[in-house]
Amino acid sequence: MTCMPGSWSNIASMAHWAIAFKTGLLTGLLAVLLTFTPAAKLYGNRYGNAALVGLLTAIGDTYAHPSHYRLPYVEHVLTGVVSGLLALAAAYLFEDRARRIRAAWARVFG
Repeated sequence: MTCMPGSWSNIASMAHWAIAFKTGLLTGLLAVLLTFTPAAKLYGNRYGNAALVGLLTAIGDTYAHPSHYRLPYVEHVLTGVVSGLLALAAAYLFEDRARRIRAAWARVFG
């Protein structure tokens, strides 16, 4: 939901929620299906995982709705890029049982 361009301005829109649900459902289905192929090795690498998540999100978004931008597929690619970057950030922050988050929490709250 937060990866889609314009998400924060449409957070209460049921149409936006429906599009996000369709995108996420297809993305998740494709991600599970890829675990049965040799491409599953990419999930073990932080960058491979982010690339797969971004690509699958772009595919799911393309299927879920037509682009709202003048140029075709730009919105879908942007959604995929943001999704991949969020996956990369999450992999960085949550590795080693969220060591970085726990360390920052300890520094702030002692």
